[in-house]
Amino acid sequence: MAAFHSHGRGHLDGPVIILGTGLLGTSIGLGLRGRGVPVYLADPSPTNQAVAVDIGAGRPLSEFDGDAPQLVVVAAPPDVTADVVERALRDYPAAIVVDIASVKAHILTDLRGRNVDLSRYVGSHPMAGREKSGPVAARGELFTSMPWVVCPSEETSLDALQAARSLAGDLGAVVSQFTPEEHDEAVALVSHLPQVMSSLLASRLQDTPLHALSLAGNGLRDTTRIAASDPTLWVQILGGNAEKIVTQLYGVREDLNRLIGTLEAPLAPGARLDLAQLISEGNAGQARIPGKHGGPPQAYSWLTVLVEDRPGQIARLLTEIGEIGVNLEDLRLDHSSGQNVGMVEISVLPSKHDLLVESLTDRGWRVLQ
Repeated sequence: MAAFHSHGRGHLDGPVIILGTGLLGTSIGLGLRGRGVPVYLADPSPTNQAVAVDIGAGRPLSEFDGDAPQLVVVAAPPDVTADVVERALRDYPAAIVVDIASVKAHILTDLRGRNVDLSRYVGSHPMAGREKSGPVAARGELFTSMPWVVCPSEETSLDALQAARSLAGDLGAVVSQFTPEEHDEAVALVSHLPQVMSSLLASRLQDTPLHALSLAGNGLRDTTRIAASDPTLWVQILGGNAEKIVTQLYGVREDLNRLIGTLEAPLAPGARLDLAQLISEGNAGQARIPGKHGGPPQAYSWLTVLVEDRPGQIARLLTEIGEIGVNLEDLRLDHSSGQNVGMVEISVLPSKHDLLVESLTDRGWRVLQ
């Protein structure tokens, strides 16, 4: 599957043209401009383009009057990506063209029927984003240490493949190489299915009484966070990768039917064992998710610190943890229902757990283990 995993060595000199100034396109522009690469921007929305230019992601494409661009990045919605790629290949016959759409196989299939030079085209997908959309949400560091999948086709030239790798590497991403089919199958499970499951769960909350929702904790917030995503974009993503997603949903349906059957007779012989096995299977799957910086999974210790719900308290807590010399692996925030207190859940290496608890307690913090 993956031919290599590296941070890449950036060597794009530009100029680079970015077609599309949404969150990802503008973030790419900001990241490249931060490295001194000349960038030119175009977008069907004059407002989006103007905002991207104003925040420093590049200059308007109308000002481009130099030699042929080194690279054209197509950052268009998935349903028009093939159209924009085709036009870019024809308009810039000496340039490499890369798209960053979140589905790959059907775009390549579409392009193969258009009589264009696919030796200069590479599909890719930066696995980064935010719940917020548009150029105002863009960040030049958005891709730092995030996966970026490069999906060359049989027609892709080595120069084109290297340009795509360099783009990701210049932006600090961790580069992987998949075939388009491998990519779509993988993201159906690790990206598209979580979105569907989160949206389905959140949809159950629409008519829930507010007094019941007041009991919600981090579990519900964590599992529904991505349900706030842009519906228009996800209609395109789900439709573009429907076959692979349906395969995953078939598996989920089997698991749900199994669970429903067990819970319909929870006292039947073997029912408790089946429930325990189901939860254990989830434990096993969750433990396989790569850990910090994409490394192997690692067990961390958690502790909760109670903080007064007023300005500056969390900043003071983090400063003191740094003074103690303990590195945070993860952090979550919550509030105690009905009380003027916040709860900061902190994850650290097990070897640092007792030291942190003791040191924070000595400094007057209320620590729950």
